[in-house]
Amino acid sequence: MRKTLLLAFALLAVVAPLAHSAGVNLRWTSCAGDGGTQNKAFACNTNTANHDMAASFVLDANLSQMNFDELVVDLSTVSATLPDWWRFLTAGSCRQTGLGIQAHDGTACPDIFSGNGSMNIASYQVGLNGPNSARINSVNAVQEASAVDLLAGQEYGVAKWRISSQRTVGIGSCDGCAIPACITFNSAKITTAFGASSVLLTTAANPGSNFITWQGGVGTNCPGATPTRNATWSGVKSLYR
Repeated sequence: MRKTLLLAFALLAVVAPLAHSAGVNLRWTSCAGDGGTQNKAFACNTNTANHDMAASFVLDANLSQMNFDELVVDLSTVSATLPDWWRFLTAGSCRQTGLGIQAHDGTACPDIFSGNGSMNIASYQVGLNGPNSARINSVNAVQEASAVDLLAGQEYGVAKWRISSQRTVGIGSCDGCAIPACITFNSAKITTAFGASSVLLTTAANPGSNFITWQGGVGTNCPGATPTRNATWSGVKSLYR
């Protein structure tokens, strides 16, 4: 009996590290399952490097006919106000074109739509959680005829936000690259075709897996962002019916 119990515990020790809980992950460069890193240290000495934030999620039950998601990412810096280096998308901002989005397809975290999704940053809201903060609202979808079936326990790649290094050094550069920051994958709302059902994920799939840091960032919003249910999809979801 004792030998049987010892064997059972040994098997659990081998299996346990592979287990996933339902929730979201955010890592630099690669997804959590592919060894993505939590902190990014950048010397702020070039305008050509790119910095990729890889997002993924895990479900605790199978989900059929999923065709779109809404993703919310919050960031905050240790400075009193958001530096120019972190100001994207808004016309006239210092690094207007410095943030983009694309699919993420990894070995352990296959792209949820196998490269067929339409990905967009719906908005970049500065100051929503304080003057040193910003929120990225994004959507990812396929037409309902191309909806996919998802498996419980599988880590799926859902998005990769790319931060460029443009205007980091030299003439016309934007201040703030060296200032530490924290970035949290706040929520992922996973919805099935025709809006039949949805799953809202607001917690980390594993302890600490839902946030990353920049330059060793610390602060009250790491990962203390407030969960949201912003209807970022409402303006464009009719395109995917």
